[in-house]
Amino acid sequence: MSGMVFCRGCGKELHSTAKACPHCGASQVAAGSKNKLTAALLAFFLGGLGAHKFYLGKIGQGFLYLIFCWTFIPSVIAFIEFIIYLCTSEDDFARKYG
Repeated sequence: MSGMVFCRGCGKELHSTAKACPHCGASQVAAGSKNKLTAALLAFFLGGLGAHKFYLGKIGQGFLYLIFCWTFIPSVIAFIEFIIYLCTSEDDFARKYG
């Protein structure tokens, strides 16, 4: 059946959108998931240096932001990404970056 996954705690089958297992109560959210607000604030305040890219695990893009930070182009792109992060739903953000 589509949309079904296995529990991280007990291994029983449950729906992929479940936040916790109904059988054992184990959280199904990844421990290393990224926070949307943190990424947005990093993009706003330190986006020209690529801090939000490093936080989201996109190291290569982060280095590109650092290399070209003197042109202010990364700052403009980071401000656009700041707006995108704020407008993205929590589920979509977690699916893409979590």
